[in-house]
Amino acid sequence: MSEASNNQPSGGQEMPFLSHLVELRDRLLRIVMVVIGVFAVLTMYPGLDEIFTFFSAPLLNELPENTQMIATSPISPFFTPVKLGLMLAIFITIPWSLYQIWGFIAPGLYTHEKYLVTPLLISSTVLFYLGMAFAYFVVFPLVFEFMVNATPTGVSMMTDISSYLDFVLKLFFAFGVAFEVPVATFLLIWTGATTPESLSEKRPYIIVGAFVIAMLMTPPDIISQTLLAVPVLILFEVGLIFSKIMLRKRAAMEAAEAAKPEDELSLDDLDEELDRLSEEEEQRRGKDS
Repeated sequence: MSEASNNQPSGGQEMPFLSHLVELRDRLLRIVMVVIGVFAVLTMYPGLDEIFTFFSAPLLNELPENTQMIATSPISPFFTPVKLGLMLAIFITIPWSLYQIWGFIAPGLYTHEKYLVTPLLISSTVLFYLGMAFAYFVVFPLVFEFMVNATPTGVSMMTDISSYLDFVLKLFFAFGVAFEVPVATFLLIWTGATTPESLSEKRPYIIVGAFVIAMLMTPPDIISQTLLAVPVLILFEVGLIFSKIMLRKRAAMEAAEAAKPEDELSLDDLDEELDRLSEEEEQRRGKDS
């Protein structure tokens, strides 16, 4: 009975396809509504310009003195802070968005896998923010220092605020998603899509793939590509080690379940067995009479 219950999805009866679509729609609407609410609050915040200054600090710190950023479009000074507020609302609500995503996936998990939802939710959130922090404090200073030093003599580096915002937001998203590699590795192994041994054998291809993905997700400079590919490979190894530990733990739990007596009955089974024996006894008495 215990093994059978562990092999049933935690949501009980299987939901029809239309119900899944309705559930997905509701989850997406909750995400959008919260993002819009946070965005509305940020647009009313008087210090949005200070937030943009914070985001532009890695570049401004590397530029020569008395140098500032420019706006090449008449509407850039208005739309750039608005765009920053929208993207900031998306980044702030990442925990809520991940919660809704895991909430949609959780009913399809088996009962013995439910305990993984909370750790995966927390680790996904922390890793995404850790990737953004790594981009801001490590990648941006190195990249902008390289770009400023590579500027030809006689050329003034005057960056448009809209182009700069697009640049940093792209890197924030790239590093945030890239730092989810341990979670993705764990899920692939835990669901049986692959094995640690198979991933270990394919490590050379994974290394090449990491640098190719970094090339596509970052600007065309070797510094940002390397700073994205190397952490991805390190986090892949972390996910691989953690997956092996969890697989050994699951194997131990399954061995403990298998070691239990097969004839061990639950209370419900015991009641059914007693009722059956009582009915047989009554039938036997009826025949004797």
